[in-house]
Amino acid sequence: MTTTRPGTSDPTATPAYAALVEVRYFAAAAEAAGCDVEQVELPAGTTVGALLDALAERHGPALRDVAARCALLVDGVLHRDRDAPVGSPVRIDVLPPFAGG
Repeated sequence: MTTTRPGTSDPTATPAYAALVEVRYFAAAAEAAGCDVEQVELPAGTTVGALLDALAERHGPALRDVAARCALLVDGVLHRDRDAPVGSPVRIDVLPPFAGG
């Protein structure tokens, strides 16, 4: 993740970390990220949008494109509002849309 708090332009600032979070990627998100799971240091006050942006920065434009269509589950609860804080979760799941039935 980033080394500064989202919204802070000082790259030498020491962020306050809320948690070390497990991020799990599924289907196309896993393919775009190049992994199924990773541990991410989550700065205190991180929003859904800042988290998705940081993950896309880490893994590149393919993940950014997929993440734009993904559902984000924070400890099993769906989060859609990019401005909503994610809090101090244990697990974040990045789920692309699924087809079929």
